[in-house]
Amino acid sequence: MKAALSLFGVLCVTAAIVTPAQAQNRPWCAFYDGRFGGATNCGFSTYEQCLATISGVGGSCGPNTMYVPPSGRHRRQRAYPY
Repeated sequence: MKAALSLFGVLCVTAAIVTPAQAQNRPWCAFYDGRFGGATNCGFSTYEQCLATISGVGGSCGPNTMYVPPSGRHRRQRAYPY
């Protein structure tokens, strides 16, 4: 009985700590070539990241048509970061 209760407690604590996974919807997508239709990965923040990922594998990069930028205030960056 103690073991079952301990296991239940561990499961409850684990469930409380673990956060749900969120889909990464970023502005750039990789469209991989494939014999059976290929695949798509829209998890890239920059065009360069996408190009580096498909290099050697084959495919192309393009904008994510489903991307919605986060709302909120945008901070202006200084010309000199120091």
